[in-house]
Amino acid sequence: MPRRRRYATLKGLRSSGYEPRSVRTEIRANLARRIEAGEELFPGIVGYEGTALPEVENALLSGQDMIILGERGQAKSRLVRALTGLLDEVIPVVAGCEINDDPLRPVCRACKDRAASDGDRLRIDWLPRDERYGEKLATPDVTMAELLGDVDPIKVAEGRYLSDELTVHYGLIPRANRGIFCINELPDLPERIQVGLFSLMEERDVQIKGYNVRLPLDVIVIATANPEDYTNRGRIITPLKDRYGAQVRTHYPLSVREELVIAEQERARFADAEERVTVPDYMAEVIGRLTHQARRSPEINQRSGVSVRMTIANLETARSAAFRRSLKLGEPDAVSRLSDLSALVASSRGKIELETVEEGREVEVVENLLKRAVLDTFNHRFPADGTASVVAAFDRGAAVTVGPELPSADYVRAAAGVPALAPLLGKLGAANGSPGAVASAVEFVLEGLHLNRRLNRDESGGAATYRSRPAPVSPPLDEQLSSDRRRGRRPRRRE
Repeated sequence: MPRRRRYATLKGLRSSGYEPRSVRTEIRANLARRIEAGEELFPGIVGYEGTALPEVENALLSGQDMIILGERGQAKSRLVRALTGLLDEVIPVVAGCEINDDPLRPVCRACKDRAASDGDRLRIDWLPRDERYGEKLATPDVTMAELLGDVDPIKVAEGRYLSDELTVHYGLIPRANRGIFCINELPDLPERIQVGLFSLMEERDVQIKGYNVRLPLDVIVIATANPEDYTNRGRIITPLKDRYGAQVRTHYPLSVREELVIAEQERARFADAEERVTVPDYMAEVIGRLTHQARRSPEINQRSGVSVRMTIANLETARSAAFRRSLKLGEPDAVSRLSDLSALVASSRGKIELETVEEGREVEVVENLLKRAVLDTFNHRFPADGTASVVAAFDRGAAVTVGPELPSADYVRAAAGVPALAPLLGKLGAANGSPGAVASAVEFVLEGLHLNRRLNRDESGGAATYRSRPAPVSPPLDEQLSSDRRRGRRPRRRE
């Protein structure tokens, strides 16, 4: 809607040339204009550009209600709330109306009476787009009164008859009139309540209790649900399914890059840590790959899903672990290291559900997934023949000790003692970097070589020492894990 002067009375609104239009027409017009102009339609929604978003756009251009299906942590609610950005900046409403009546087309009895008595002096308010959205989490105890309305005993006590329409207290859906209403987790809505939505979804009106009240509401009704609940358990009655025009399927990020873009966008920010903490790109990649490994793991219940919140929480935890170390050691820069990632067990195990319930197994599963994530990230960045000189240096007697509590200066000295590390540190952007960057890169290179079974790792007192690996060399970790799975054995825990 073009900018108009915000008149305070119906007379001024009429003089402005205002023409009422439905919320579907409003959203459709704004969406079409933005598509044509090449504007961003859903800020903050990442990874759905070629999948869910075109389906949402088609549904809106068709004027359809929609149901959005997806596992937990797939931005369903965020996507629905982003639709408010397609509404007009403000719209005129009858001042004081509970259901946002259009001044030129009032539908509730109170506004019709006021329009008849006040005429052109009817007072107008202007409603911003953010207040035109309503939402309800479906639970078994939801009542029809919450959604549609009920008798207001206070209005009855004021002297009105029960048969008077003015005694009605409107529910959440009528109060979202001329806007968008979302029912989250629709399958959890009792069947008797689902039946009560039939008229709203089809005839676009509601009937409240025993009153002869029919409100032709102008509202887009959107629902979200988990696919398992929606399709397998039969918890949504068929006639209600049939009334939704579109069914949009969401998904987890298809790439590690998209996963990390979302995590960086959503993570918590604190001024003191922002100035001090750095997570190198290869460390962030390990965190993203950890989540993707979890989504493919046969040990994890994939029906439950592995939310993007796992990546977000792990990124926050990795930053906090680095910040904590810098405070303890008095270092000016805090760069995330692999030895910090043991803290990710705490932020990961609550985000997964195992296929078999065994006390304490989450720790072992997360540790194995983390090793796989480090191995994949290292092998993606370094070909096997590019690390031969480093392995040769350790064969000649080099040894490096690492640990989450060791100062970064110790790593700088260790790297200087193994010149063959310099080219690999350079590929990680740490050749001439800060001591913290060097420490992080050294740990990543050495752990990658260890997981490829090219270096030995001995742990003692919270620290680990990398040394030459005695012959014969066992197969790399990825080959052994694959062999375990082929034999039907649980992957063995390796240090």
